[in-house]
Amino acid sequence: MSSLALAVRDASTMLRRNLLHARRYPSLTLNLLLTPVVLLLLFVYIFGDVMSAGIGGGGADRSAYIAYLVPGIALMTIGGTVVGTAVSVSNDMTEGIMARFRTMAIHRGSVLIGHVVGSVLQSVMSVVIVGAVAVAIGFRSTDATALEWLAAFGLLALVALALTWIAVGMGMVSPNAEAAGNNALPLIVLPLISSAFVPVDAMPGWFQPIAEYQPFTPAIETLRGLLLGSEIGHNGWLAIVWCLALSALGYLWSKAVFNRDPK
Repeated sequence: MSSLALAVRDASTMLRRNLLHARRYPSLTLNLLLTPVVLLLLFVYIFGDVMSAGIGGGGADRSAYIAYLVPGIALMTIGGTVVGTAVSVSNDMTEGIMARFRTMAIHRGSVLIGHVVGSVLQSVMSVVIVGAVAVAIGFRSTDATALEWLAAFGLLALVALALTWIAVGMGMVSPNAEAAGNNALPLIVLPLISSAFVPVDAMPGWFQPIAEYQPFTPAIETLRGLLLGSEIGHNGWLAIVWCLALSALGYLWSKAVFNRDPK
């Protein structure tokens, strides 16, 4: 069997291991998934009329605010899901299983690949669940073509890949699972200070550059453009550059930590 076939086989085994863990211990995934669903329902039904009137400059229109809100909630869902990946990686690093894997005749990178692919799949599934809730409460995207929907799913998968590699690095350098969860908290907080809930130009002038040029805002605006027909502008290539840069950074960081000799 070739080295590539062995690597694929070992990575598939590690992927299956991580998916089984997610199935057997669903409480963490459910807790992280409930946060964006609760925020979606809270902002739609409690703040929806007021927020839509402020954004549109006219009368209250809760359905318009649902459309505005869903892309940001989708990105927040991914950020929350990969926090569980950081915790899972930290558990592997601190509970001895990683040391055991180092002594086995398996492809060295398959452990990390299993975590990354499993996390991306869980993120996509979580977004689908949150999207179903959004559709149930009134979200519609009637103007988006099949190609635009495909591009939107591709962007979501790319964001999930980028955040997953960062979360893997955070999990590997954390001394325990609690620290890993705390270290990955910015992946949930950053969407709160983006254009997820209000437009950037509605924020204070000194804060607008922070919200505009962080990773989440370009991705959110690109999703809005693809699904709702709004102007994408430079946000499309900014989102792709951010995703590629974060993926490369997380990959190199995780690889460097993983290849260190264990103490």
